[in-house]
Amino acid sequence: MELLTISKAAKKLGVHPNSLRNWEKRGLIKPVRLPGGQRRYSMDELSRLLQSGQLTDGHEVAVLYARVSTKKQADAGNLERQIERLRQYAKENGFIVRAEFADVASGLNQKRYGLTNVLKLAEQGEYRRLIIEYPDRLARFGCGYIERHLKYCGVEIIAIAEEEPEDAQSELVKDLLAIVTSFSARLYGARGGKKIRQRFRKLIADVESDEETTKEQKEDD
Repeated sequence: MELLTISKAAKKLGVHPNSLRNWEKRGLIKPVRLPGGQRRYSMDELSRLLQSGQLTDGHEVAVLYARVSTKKQADAGNLERQIERLRQYAKENGFIVRAEFADVASGLNQKRYGLTNVLKLAEQGEYRRLIIEYPDRLARFGCGYIERHLKYCGVEIIAIAEEEPEDAQSELVKDLLAIVTSFSARLYGARGGKKIRQRFRKLIADVESDEETTKEQKEDD
């Protein structure tokens, strides 16, 4: 009887090795354990699993992830509308939604509950597609590292929007100003540092004022 390693068995099934570990926990598959504790899978066991109908085609299973930067945006319904667009896309394209996650946080924030769970389920081999509106919903900078990690886990990212909405551009400006402000804080004790911080604060206030003016003009129209 031919026994396959977990990596070879996963390749046969077209899934990530973590999927096999997860199915074992759920009692869907039972590997042979070698004296050293290593898992081995028989072709008969793999065939039985595929023919049992207990598994959903992993290529159709998806997770949805949405993010807005501020509570004000969430309260205005932006987050829920974003999620609804993702749900509609998943429905129209025949995806089975495994889970939905959302964050109200800056794209610079690395400690996001929703994103953490997106990565956790990917590492467990729970889904094969991550559906987002556009790339920087995952992260403002360093998105490539997240994409690389998800790809390693066997997950493809699908961004459904061709262009970012106008409010996303204002988010970018705020995030850039936040970065500059953070660095300017290090100059506070240096010569001229206090003046630099004051100028950046004024710049941020001007940006926020321009956004309010634009919003009022649109409402008047």
